[in-house]
Amino acid sequence: HETRTHHPSTTHHPPHLIMTSSLTNVVTLTRHILEHDKHTEQERRNLTILFSQIQLACKVTSNAVRRAGIEKNFGYAGYTNVQGEEVKKLDMVANSAFCTALSKSKQVCVMASEEEDEAIVVEGDDQGQYIVCFDPLDGSSNIDANVSIGSIFAVFKLEPGKTPSQADCLRRGSDMVAAGYALYGSSTMLVVSTGHGVQGFTLDNSLGEFVLTHANITIPKRGKIYSINEGNSHKWDAAVTSYVDLVKGKTGRKAYSLRYIGSMVADVHRTLLYGGIFMYPADSSAKNGKLRYLYEVAPLSFIVEQAGGRSSNGKMRALDIEPNVVHMRIPCFMGSEEDVCDLEQCFASHTSSM
Repeated sequence: HETRTHHPSTTHHPPHLIMTSSLTNVVTLTRHILEHDKHTEQERRNLTILFSQIQLACKVTSNAVRRAGIEKNFGYAGYTNVQGEEVKKLDMVANSAFCTALSKSKQVCVMASEEEDEAIVVEGDDQGQYIVCFDPLDGSSNIDANVSIGSIFAVFKLEPGKTPSQADCLRRGSDMVAAGYALYGSSTMLVVSTGHGVQGFTLDNSLGEFVLTHANITIPKRGKIYSINEGNSHKWDAAVTSYVDLVKGKTGRKAYSLRYIGSMVADVHRTLLYGGIFMYPADSSAKNGKLRYLYEVAPLSFIVEQAGGRSSNGKMRALDIEPNVVHMRIPCFMGSEEDVCDLEQCFASHTSSM
């Protein structure tokens, strides 16, 4: 007779059960927030509602971006925003999607958008406790070229007992309770942090849900890529020029590769995954830089720091800067910790020699 040995510790699941589990036991963004044990039950409930509306705005925007050519939504809308920038048709769609979704969430009391002149106070029964600052569609110059663009948002909490006002959005980045960005590229991704690490979710169009695909994103301590608009090099100050010479290998160090898309959210996303540094410095024609603090620099700095990176204006931590106007601009350097530290040393050495 044949003798069979039984090994109770070894469990073999039929292939069809493994496949079924991978298809049905998905972690959606909503489930991730609901199961987060570092928030109170009330915080989880409120954030779940808020993020469900942010997801809706991102889905509407993603759909509009995908169908822009078919529905003839490329091109300019025919007016300029408060920044003096010509508004594109998709900017209007995305801004309307975010303003409507957030105001109807019953979780938001103040909103600040790149496309609005002033912050908007939500009135009446729809008023909640969160302040959301957002760039509804970052990278507008790339829209018609079908290059990756995105949406960026920062979430703050109103101080208890305070009556909401427009000034409540003027908060330093370190006060944020959550931040994130959507990326509309080969797939639609939503990368978020509620202050406990960074998670990446990809939109599964068959389910209509953002599903966890990039758990616990961490940025390398040092990268091999630098990202900056070299077309402005003749307008840079000595510190930025010195650092770029360093990463180009002009001082004997191994040279980095240059990658620059021109959509901040896309350039920062690549930097987050591959490491390196993203830079948009001040220069002789833009003394304060061009990127807006509240809804571009601050939320992406929050994400980068939560992933183990560093973000700076060259002289101080970006999240410690306190804005004085909604559309305040600052120079920005973010990415791998060691790379940003090298950049800050260039600023320090040039400041001390002046």
